[in-house]
Amino acid sequence: MSMGRFVMAASLRIQQREQTRRTLLHESRRLFATKGYAAVGISEIVTAAGVTKGALYHSFDSKLALFRAVLEDVQSEVGDRVAAAADARTDPWEQLVAGCETFLTTCTTPEIQRIMLIDGPAVLGWQEWRALDETTSARHLAEALTMLVADGVIPAQPVPPLTHLLSGAMNEAALWLAASPDPDALADTLASLRRILDAIRTGPGRRDRAPE
Repeated sequence: MSMGRFVMAASLRIQQREQTRRTLLHESRRLFATKGYAAVGISEIVTAAGVTKGALYHSFDSKLALFRAVLEDVQSEVGDRVAAAADARTDPWEQLVAGCETFLTTCTTPEIQRIMLIDGPAVLGWQEWRALDETTSARHLAEALTMLVADGVIPAQPVPPLTHLLSGAMNEAALWLAASPDPDALADTLASLRRILDAIRTGPGRRDRAPE
């Protein structure tokens, strides 16, 4: 085989493996979101993806590793939505508010609730789940708070505890929303979130306004 054909064949194999990986992630995400991690087996995943078990284990060494990759994709997607909502605003304070509101709204999506908030910490354990969260949504939150403290919009204080307090409150609110039958639950939660955020703002810039 000539060098050119060898390179082309190698490139094709890489593309095929990447396509198989994407298919496995897509189908397992659908199954995990619909049935939950515990109820989904390897055989069901490979059947849905149209691949062999060998192909799955070539990309992921276990069902747990596959779930971890799915969770990383979901958390990255949520982080991207939060960042996009914040970037759509020009005022740093409005960026924080928009990012937090988008996080809660996005987390009302059933598949995100199931994979990220319910199965995520249960399957991976709280420490690993938290470490993944800190690289996405929590990182964006910490960056926004750091900027606001530096600008004097929020009183000078250590940012890590404030980040964990707000992030924990929003994660808990998202879990509560997942189980609430109240059609006004999201609107009421967003109104409460705005009050909490307004409360941490410095006095001169604080907006004491009625919830929208």
